[in-house]
Amino acid sequence: MKIEELKRVAMLSGADPEALERCAADHQIFGGKYAKGITVHRQHDRCLALDVVMSGELVAYSLAENGSAITLFEFKEGGIIGANLLFADSDAYPLNIYTVTPCTLLHMTKEVVEALLSGHDFAMRYIKSLSLNSQGMNRKITMLTQKTLRDNLMDYLRHQALVQGSSDIKLPISKKELADYMGVQRPSLFRELKKMKGDGLIDISNRFIKILM
Repeated sequence: MKIEELKRVAMLSGADPEALERCAADHQIFGGKYAKGITVHRQHDRCLALDVVMSGELVAYSLAENGSAITLFEFKEGGIIGANLLFADSDAYPLNIYTVTPCTLLHMTKEVVEALLSGHDFAMRYIKSLSLNSQGMNRKITMLTQKTLRDNLMDYLRHQALVQGSSDIKLPISKKELADYMGVQRPSLFRELKKMKGDGLIDISNRFIKILM
């Protein structure tokens, strides 16, 4: 990648430009473009680099015994993949990492990350990314283990209402993707949405949902 592009990466904003240029020339920092529907990292593969999401969206998912995919984490622009694995004793990806849109990733080798961690700005951004990923995983664990499907759906819809600034929302993902995110099969999701409509909680038309309560 060009040095001008690297300078625009928030995580690298405090790094020495000459050092970044050398790393790019040695292919220790490099970019990768991935089409939609690509598995970037497979479960049990070793984590050999830190990934920064330059554009697009990815998910980390696991396959349940019934064959459905459970989305456990999402990565969007600015997100970091592999920060918790790169220096771990067990550095294998616990989940599959999959692109849900076309993506551009910046890859940094372990050696480069180790050198950059001597800088305060990079180290603090690295620590923050670890914290954010941990918080996201904790929320997902709570969703899967402590709440009903209806509770989780209402939480998701209310969050979308805040993001979209209206109680009339459009689902940003398909119902299949929503079922995967909730860790259930599509028939279970459809049944619950139908019950929620019957109970007067929502009105629904395809991907458009109005929150009534």
